[in-house]
Amino acid sequence: MLQSDRRQFLQTSSLLSVAALGSLMNDSGRAADLATTPNSTLGLPGFPNHPAKAKRIIYLFQSGAPSQMDLFDEKNEIQNRRGEDLPASIRMGQRLTTMTSGQAKFPVAPSIFKFNSHGQSGMRLSELIPNIASVADDICLIRSMNTEAINHDPAITFCQTGHQLAGRPSIGSWVSYGLGSVNQDLPAYVVLTSFGSGRPDDQPLYDRLWGAGFLPSKHQGVKFRNKGDAVLYLSNPDGVDREARRSTLDRLSALNQKRFEQLGDPEIQTRIAQYEMAFRMQSSVPELLDVANEPQHVLDAYGPDVKRPGSYAANCLLARRLAERDVRFVQLFHMGWDHHGGLPAAIKGQCRDTDQATAALIKDLKQRDMLKDTLIVWGGEFGRTIYSQGSLTADNYGRDHHPRCFSIFMAGAGIKGGLTHGETDEYCYNITKDPVHVHDLNTTIMHLLGIDHTKLTYRYQGRDFRLTDIHGELIKPVLSLPT
Repeated sequence: MLQSDRRQFLQTSSLLSVAALGSLMNDSGRAADLATTPNSTLGLPGFPNHPAKAKRIIYLFQSGAPSQMDLFDEKNEIQNRRGEDLPASIRMGQRLTTMTSGQAKFPVAPSIFKFNSHGQSGMRLSELIPNIASVADDICLIRSMNTEAINHDPAITFCQTGHQLAGRPSIGSWVSYGLGSVNQDLPAYVVLTSFGSGRPDDQPLYDRLWGAGFLPSKHQGVKFRNKGDAVLYLSNPDGVDREARRSTLDRLSALNQKRFEQLGDPEIQTRIAQYEMAFRMQSSVPELLDVANEPQHVLDAYGPDVKRPGSYAANCLLARRLAERDVRFVQLFHMGWDHHGGLPAAIKGQCRDTDQATAALIKDLKQRDMLKDTLIVWGGEFGRTIYSQGSLTADNYGRDHHPRCFSIFMAGAGIKGGLTHGETDEYCYNITKDPVHVHDLNTTIMHLLGIDHTKLTYRYQGRDFRLTDIHGELIKPVLSLPT
């Protein structure tokens, strides 16, 4: 009886330890292969499907939905219609949120910010983002994004997983599952978060947004924390040195191996590999986070916040360092873009957070000859209404959620720089040319990574699932080379 209790305790403790180390999990294909070939690139057989333009992706997700007509989509023609009710012929009875559906009027609120032409391409961008404007010829601006979701949580979930309901794998997890990892000392999928100064109490983020869903849990994103240890359980407990931890892991590995020989459960070998990954990260993560050797001019380029842990600027620099180490998918979530009221002041704060560091990241990668094989994506979950939520004054307004059209930009590997793709109507309310759906964006991201989105599937509960479900078309005009 005592021996049975001891065996049950060891098994339960091992499972609990794996759960605690979930944030350290790294894809390596099959665990048995990882144990024998730690430096190989292990993904699914047959992937990538075609030569990839991008080796890695940095996704700068602007949570809360930036206002497209204040940043990217200039609408000068309605400046003289300020305060007029949005024409019913433009709204066409489209769905509104409960926050504005009860308004007696929908007063048109043209942007108070000026736009100018930039680069050889003449791309029109807001005065709020002068640094991003300085790399206009490197970015492709898509003004015709659209989605179905009209509220934040389902919209962000849809961007991440291709479905409005939670529970499916995130895009980074799909990439990890399909392509595996290059650097076996760091996770394949890393997530960084920051709070915006425009609205610090903005919409929350949930760890399931970078979860693996029904894929094996080793493909979930590893969130680096902004305070304390970047990764939980990375430091040794008090009184335990590296040698003692190594000895403990060796004994635990022997127990797990014996259990594997008894049961043949491949998850046991996965567990062994995860412990080893955690041990290697004790060296790789502190080295990654140490920016002491970064030249001062590089730090200055990212802006004054770069030395504040957890800031957007610090995370952009960290993203570049992760990219240098061949982490395949890096995702930054920057909160604070949900501007239902007081938009002019709040969006200025958000742009102070993000403008300089975003441009610095693009320039830094380009200077290091890494932009050509790194894909950058910048954008949120939906757009904003041209009409004001609540009262409208000469210098103040708010904007509600708007899924019908919004803007994002891409840069880097395989992307045609200096291109403005898609058009919206004079009220920035409906798309008039070249619509791009969220499924189309995810299809294109996958394509640039060498993945045919229709072939990367996972059988679950009797059907084959994929990131784009049964949808998704390649956005061919934004690609720099023929497909």
